[in-house]
Amino acid sequence: MMRAINTPPLAWVTGASSGIGRAIAQNLLAGGWQVRGFDLQDASISEADYAHSTLDLTRIDQTNGVLGRLLDAAVPDALVHAAGFMHAAPLGTLQADVGTRLWALHVQAATQLADQVLPRMAARGRGRCVLVGSRVSAGMPGRSQYAATKAALVSLARSWAAEVVARGVTVNVVSPAATDTPMLNDPSRTSSSPRLPPIGRLIQPEEIAALAAFLLSDAAAAITGQDIAVCGGASLPK
Repeated sequence: MMRAINTPPLAWVTGASSGIGRAIAQNLLAGGWQVRGFDLQDASISEADYAHSTLDLTRIDQTNGVLGRLLDAAVPDALVHAAGFMHAAPLGTLQADVGTRLWALHVQAATQLADQVLPRMAARGRGRCVLVGSRVSAGMPGRSQYAATKAALVSLARSWAAEVVARGVTVNVVSPAATDTPMLNDPSRTSSSPRLPPIGRLIQPEEIAALAAFLLSDAAAAITGQDIAVCGGASLPK
């Protein structure tokens, strides 16, 4: 991804105040990137090359104005959508409002961001996009609403990747298994406890961040439209 000499690349990272999003932002900062974080919560990173927008990504009207102003100033070299939340519920207890919120944050927010950012990247001839999915996107008992939104991200990523592949832009999904983040303690998942991967421990956010950082690098230019699991063996044959 050619850029002006001595100009640090710019990444936009959603969900940057905690968990996987925060780990990705910190990894990129350590690698010499400038990072603009987006989160419903205030900033939890304080570094010279980090800027933050406290924003509800499910509010399309509010988000459009913020994104438009930022894009007028600079088109990012990378876009990472890590914002999300977990909800578990079995059949007979599914809630429509929860499904709507999951879709709004995981899918609609990703769509809104991509629709504004990826065409500008393609016009410039370079760009990277990583969406944080989940290993449960193939389906799991008690997690149907959550899994459906993560499955949608894979379809979106492959479709977008096909549109921009010839113009220097890649789009990939990173799908973790149970990861050691605050989401694991969310009261809304009490009906579906996290499953420890076969490696015998939870995935660490820094491990997800390392893969995301590689996918955003020049070395990953030939990888696009892929859903890459970081599962600690959870997806291996039984």
